[in-house]
Amino acid sequence: MDFEPADLSLLLVEPSATQQKIICNELQNNDITNISRASSISEAKQLLEQQQPDLIASAMYFDDGTGLDLLKGVRASALLSETPFMLVSSEWRKDQLEAFKQSGVVAILPKPFSRLHLGKAIDATIDLLSYDEMELDHYDVTELRVLVVDDSALARKYIAKVLISLGINNIIFANDGEQAKQMMSMHMLDLVVTDYNMPNVNGRELTEYIRQQSDQSHVPILMVSSEANETHLQQIENAGVNALCDKPFEPQTVRQLLYSILEH
Repeated sequence: MDFEPADLSLLLVEPSATQQKIICNELQNNDITNISRASSISEAKQLLEQQQPDLIASAMYFDDGTGLDLLKGVRASALLSETPFMLVSSEWRKDQLEAFKQSGVVAILPKPFSRLHLGKAIDATIDLLSYDEMELDHYDVTELRVLVVDDSALARKYIAKVLISLGINNIIFANDGEQAKQMMSMHMLDLVVTDYNMPNVNGRELTEYIRQQSDQSHVPILMVSSEANETHLQQIENAGVNALCDKPFEPQTVRQLLYSILEH
């Protein structure tokens, strides 16, 4: 099914009535009119027992909890676990935002956000809900063999969801670089998608192993990372990754990166 913004149902969770109004106006300017509102975590949970929105947009802080509490509840729900989740917050501290990035949010929007920010987040949501198979000259996308490496189960699930929306279904998983080495000894691969920050063997060390010691030294590597440190990023590039992608990432960005590294 192809979605348009007007097709989306959205739950907005925001404690400030003024901010609710501002955000709703911006959503309506983007053709999203099917909007439910909640002012607290408890109210949001009650609404979610009655409905399954296409997208949840939540602030960070509430009197009765945080947006992360709500996100954890959503991810633990059998019915809602794959619902796209967007954080709208003035929070800028990396440690406070990291848990959201690792949980597979579709976007983190600042307050105030621009129309461009919101438009990209909505586009990412629609891409996740749609199926738009990539067309590659050198591969049959349905036969691509992909290893996803991330120590966060939620992040692995989100990355897989993005890949599936592009037509990639042959996906295996590893929860760190050490397990990824074991998987590579048993499976031939066309692509590795790996996180940077992982225990035991991190993404840079895994990349160095693949390039220098493995039997699949030429396999393309897409690094997905929330790491903003320029020194670390330079180390990653020097290790031999083919492309870098920030968390949270948009399906269209992944599509473009995959074209660039698989069709070169």
